[in-house]
Amino acid sequence: MKALIQFILQKILGFKRYLWIFTLYKLRVLKKDKSEADFFHFVDILDKNDTVLDIGANLGLMSYYLSKKCKQVHAFEPIPQNLNNLYKLKRFKNLDNLVIHPIALGNHDGDIELVLPVVSGVKKQGLSHVKDEKMEIFNSGESYKCPIARLDNIELAKDLSITGIKMDVENYEYEVLLGAKQLLLSHKPLVYTELWDNQNRLDCFEFMTSLGYRIKVLKDDQLVSYQSDKSHTQNFFFIYESS
Repeated sequence: MKALIQFILQKILGFKRYLWIFTLYKLRVLKKDKSEADFFHFVDILDKNDTVLDIGANLGLMSYYLSKKCKQVHAFEPIPQNLNNLYKLKRFKNLDNLVIHPIALGNHDGDIELVLPVVSGVKKQGLSHVKDEKMEIFNSGESYKCPIARLDNIELAKDLSITGIKMDVENYEYEVLLGAKQLLLSHKPLVYTELWDNQNRLDCFEFMTSLGYRIKVLKDDQLVSYQSDKSHTQNFFFIYESS
């Protein structure tokens, strides 16, 4: 039923207007959504003087809340429809501390193909992703060629003190982290990310622990060490702990 309603609304309103109305609705209800408790815990940890990155900003919902808390937010989003909505949200909410970067992040510089999935006629902007062999589902839809860069090669990573990173890039997290190795080592930011239960998650775990990070999950409003046999979540906090 939900998919049918989305299909009808996208057809009646047009996709651009649908995204905007959806954004305004989600801004009003997001804090009440229990599934977003982990994200808001991440926001609570941050300080008003922090500079954070929103990698995979999508429509800008998380960027909005990060901008309300932190000194400066750098949002990365390459999909054109999502990007247009993000710019509109910045203007509408007067988010002067939000800097938007219309590129994807990964472990190389150049161009890359991304896809906005279409399932039973419904455009799934929240599942937009890099077209990669690791992504075994949601590969049918509208394709785009977009610029991609390593975070370590972007000037902002050299000129600013990055204290936090929120990342949601649909199974491309490992490549983004590889391209940000020097930033992670030098800035040691708190990293919050969604990771599916697959090889990409294991690769991220191995890489981040090799850099001195510890894997945490939220339990009873507290961050605790991740235990694979006891923790059932897709949301993870990577916290640097010096030995």
